[in-house]
This record gives sequence, structure tokens and C-alpha cells, in this order.
Amino acid sequence: MASIQLDKIGKSYGAIDTIREIDLAIGDGEFVCLLGPSGCGKTTTLRMIAGLEQPTRGGIRIGGRDVTHAQPKDRNIGMVFQDYALYPHMTIADNIAYPLKVRGVAADARRAQAREVADVLHIADLLDRLPAQISGGQQQRTSLARALVHPADAFLFDEPLSNLDARMRVEARAFLYHLQRSRGMTAVYVTHDQAEAMALSTRIAVMCAGDIVQYAPPLEIYRRPATTFVAGFVGDPPMNLIAAQATRTQAGIALRAGGLEMAPIASWPALDLALERGDRITVGVRPEHLRIAAGDGNRLRGKLFANEAMGPESLVTLCLDDGVRITARVFGDAPVRIDGDAVFAFDAARVTLFDAQGNRIDGQN
Repeated sequence: MASIQLDKIGKSYGAIDTIREIDLAIGDGEFVCLLGPSGCGKTTTLRMIAGLEQPTRGGIRIGGRDVTHAQPKDRNIGMVFQDYALYPHMTIADNIAYPLKVRGVAADARRAQAREVADVLHIADLLDRLPAQISGGQQQRTSLARALVHPADAFLFDEPLSNLDARMRVEARAFLYHLQRSRGMTAVYVTHDQAEAMALSTRIAVMCAGDIVQYAPPLEIYRRPATTFVAGFVGDPPMNLIAAQATRTQAGIALRAGGLEMAPIASWPALDLALERGDRITVGVRPEHLRIAAGDGNRLRGKLFANEAMGPESLVTLCLDDGVRITARVFGDAPVRIDGDAVFAFDAARVTLFDAQGNRIDGQN
């Protein structure tokens, strides 16, 4: 396996920058997800690593070797596509063995290697069938087997699970996790599904409008989102974001918004600077850090908007005075009983603050 390095890679179509100048270092054996909404540039970035797209500027190295202008066949990578891209007239065995055939491997050796990787992926009993005769999950494993049959420096995945149903997607995700960790594969995985990114990655590169806005381990991205975009994209439900007015008082800095009440908080340099600029501060709190309560303290007060019993938890949504909706995740089998007005309490240590530009204000946690 090998490391992957993107050095100020950019891609433009005329005057339109699809990918701005991004830097990305992927270590040997890492599983990195490119996560973001449709149109953010994640697939274009993957295709540039694969050699299917040429960068307008910047360089790409795989295993320390400059492959910026190398052909895909000369990059020694395996790729799994969203639509599996299986040849419908070939058997599963021939589909798996095709990369070996184009490299001139003898027929007997091709069959042996195809069976070996099929055994690992539990599809050895399907080798004589055609793609149309197997399920979507089995086709996904066949596509994965075809990528793995030839030793590669890195493996690239372009939303390979998106065509599977929910149950099969969870099973395939666990299988892929186990396979990557056990083999130590260097993998780059494109997805818009944050659950996949959180479950599979050693690090996640969150992309927005052609930029990488945060690159960090999954839990760091979840607990310490760098921007309001990351906070609102990662998490299901996402982090609650409430625009608040900050004022300095003798007791500390007070944050006020319709329905939001917080005890004054101690200042720190970054927050003081935001206050000096006259910034409105955005208060972020995860749904699971809210609890239904009454009384004094840090709280959000509003009218019940929705109360969804999900089995092991309930999602309770309130509408604050200014129309902002916030959601609490309340754990427990019994449905939550709320009618009319309600109050959510929270611990100030669980709050993340953002400045007017949407960047996290460092120093509070």
C-alpha cells in the first residue's frame, strides 16, 4: 500500500473553478472519506487521483511517485464505481479476473486468483453466473473483488453502497470496514452519506464548493466542527444552530436570542475579538446534549413542533420565538409526552460557538 498526496490540486472548466487549490495528505493504510453534498467536488477529486480527470493545476503523488500526468493504468490503483460497471456478458469469474487478463496473466492463474478473492468476499458459489443473475449486494462484492484481485497501491471507492437497500448497506459497510482494516488498504472513499463516513473513516475530508473545510478524525469533526457548514452537515439530526446577540456584562459575556437563555460565560481571546468586531455569535448544541427540563440555567424555550417516537429514542422539535427550530434527541423506549410549551436544558460545556463568518471560536472547549 502507499500514501497519497495532493499538492494544491485545482480543476477549472473555463472560468469556473470546480476544485480550488486543495492540499490533502493520506497516510499509508488510512481510510479517508471525501464527504459533502452533491456538486461539492468530491467525485472530481477522486477522478483526478485515479487519472480519469486531469488537474488544471497542482500535483498528485502516490507512494511518493509523481503521477499527476500518468495514465490510470500506470497508477496501480483499484477502483470501485457507484454502478459497479460489470460486463453483463461475462461470468462473475471473468469479471473479477478481467484486470489480470489485460495484464497478460495466464488463464489458470487468473481463475485461481479470482476464486481466492471470491472466497474472501463470500461469492465463490456465484462464479459461473452472469451479473443479471445475482443481487445488488452480490454485484457490489463482485465489483470489490475485481478491484482487489490485482495488488494495488491504493483503492478508490465512488459511492459504492448507494445502490443497496438500507439493510444491505449496513452489512456491506461493516464488511468493507473489516476488509480494509485487516488488509491495511489505503482507501479513498467518496460519499454524501455521513453515517458511512463516520463508520468507515480514519479521517474525513468535509468538502464544500470545491474546498476542504475540515480534515480530521470522525469524532473530532462531530465534536468540534470547524464551521457552521460542518456542524449543520454532520450529524443526524444535525447540530442545532441559534444566532445570538453577544453583549459584555460584569458577570461575563451574555448571549441572547429568542427562546435562548444562558448564564454569562467567561471570555477568552477569540471570543473577545469576535465581540470587538460586533459579530453576531452562533450557538451550536447537539440534539443529544439537550434534555427536557424546567427551572433556571442554560435553556431553550419554545412551542412543540414535532414529537417523533423512533423506538429507542424520541426526536422532539421545538419552534423558538424567532421561528428557529431546534431538535432534542431524548433516549428511552417510552414516547416523550409534551404538549404546548417546553423547555430544553443543556450544559454550557457542550456548546460550540461560531463567529459571523461561520468559523468555530476556539478556546471554549
